[in-house]
Amino acid sequence: MKCEEEKTRYSGVKTLIMGLGVNGGGLASARYLASRGAEVTVTDLRDEKALAPSLEQLRDFQDIRYVLGRHETADFENADMVVKNPGVRPDSPYLRKARRIETDISLFLDHIDRAKTRLTVVTGSKGKSSTASAIHWVLRKARERRLLGGSAFLGGNITVSPLTFLDALGGRDWADAERPADDLRPVDDVVLELSSWQLGDLKSRIKANSGGETLLKPRVAALAAILPDHLDWYESMEAYVADKRVVYHGQDARDVTVAYDDPWGRRFLSETHARTLVCAERPLPEEVAGGWLSQEAPAFARPSPFAPVVEIVDAENLALGFHQKKNLLAAGLSLLDLGLPPSFIAESLAIFPGVEHRLEFFFEKNGARYYDDTSATIPEAAAAAVDAFSGNVVLLTGGADKQLDFTPLAKACAKAKKVVMLAGTGSVKLRALLDAALIPYAGPYDDLDKAVAECAASAAPGDVVVLSPGCASFGMFQNEFDRGRKWKEAVRRCQ
Repeated sequence: MKCEEEKTRYSGVKTLIMGLGVNGGGLASARYLASRGAEVTVTDLRDEKALAPSLEQLRDFQDIRYVLGRHETADFENADMVVKNPGVRPDSPYLRKARRIETDISLFLDHIDRAKTRLTVVTGSKGKSSTASAIHWVLRKARERRLLGGSAFLGGNITVSPLTFLDALGGRDWADAERPADDLRPVDDVVLELSSWQLGDLKSRIKANSGGETLLKPRVAALAAILPDHLDWYESMEAYVADKRVVYHGQDARDVTVAYDDPWGRRFLSETHARTLVCAERPLPEEVAGGWLSQEAPAFARPSPFAPVVEIVDAENLALGFHQKKNLLAAGLSLLDLGLPPSFIAESLAIFPGVEHRLEFFFEKNGARYYDDTSATIPEAAAAAVDAFSGNVVLLTGGADKQLDFTPLAKACAKAKKVVMLAGTGSVKLRALLDAALIPYAGPYDDLDKAVAECAASAAPGDVVVLSPGCASFGMFQNEFDRGRKWKEAVRRCQ
């Protein structure tokens, strides 16, 4: 059994978890390794109070040692293996002391058997969560219709560590009592959303006992829109995009790469060794495989050069906005290459409800509809949120800067009925642009309840009120998901 092999591999291994966190990666790594006999130490710069939810979930592992509120250099020097959080910069002086560095993603990829597990990986600047979730949604629907066997899993940057798939009942079918509980079935699908940081941690990694195969080799690699992001972390766009490219470095002609028909996407499609599918906004030549869409019409696809054209995305879908329709096209092309019928893909994508925190409708009061788009952490994404609605928009925006250009968001603010801003370094840059364009706004507020009250007072029946920050969450919130949850709580309190 795979579990026995893992216990042998990790038994007695001195492991340091760098960054327990509250979103699953460090927690899952600690559970995974402690349950397989490793000697686990957890270190995090945050204290017990901040990490209480994660610590509670580790209470059954009495042998785990904790170093909280600080890092100790000796722990890194003495560890056989350090498992880092993707948010830890690779040039960390502590990591320079490590003998071996892993992540929850690398541990997972080293565990799975490629002959038994079909892997789809989605990355990009914006749209990767929606694209990955849409692919997973349809793969689950296919199993409900008995078009596929086994189960479908979704994880990665979407705040679910794939190591949780390997826990006691992870993916287990209750009717399949003979199957080892910690192993994936031969017909299981795994969909991973991976950030540039997570991909960068996999660069040049080789799978153990593989004869030199690349650790990451997805059957499908889908790249959503590439836009300036994380330039407070990377020295340039080229450096940022270099990590994105890792998603297809290990592919070959048995695999497929899906990318947009834009300058970055065309470079990706020219570099990959996999077959290619293009996402375009115009019909493609007969010799080019891919798909195309427009605002009002369905999206069509040609699965291979000179093949008949099929419809894979309906004209109207539950997911709002043209940018979401493009995400559905990328998902549809990925699913088409995985062998699902085009009519079933279109039918399933049409009822895909979207993703939490991404233009998520959650409340209605006095005829105004409230949306949570907290995952719009770059200006272009917040601008797309304004454009997704045809009526009046009350926009709550702003936050911390990531060294980005706020011009697209400032232009979108001119279309909003009301602009309300949260406090932060990004809001300072946005205010300057709004002032220059004579666009009125309220705030910036460092009190979320006051900002919500301003939004509610401005909303009339038929209006849309949306949190779409275009910024990072640093300062007022733990992360963007904390921001989204607190927005929803504050809206309900205000009513």
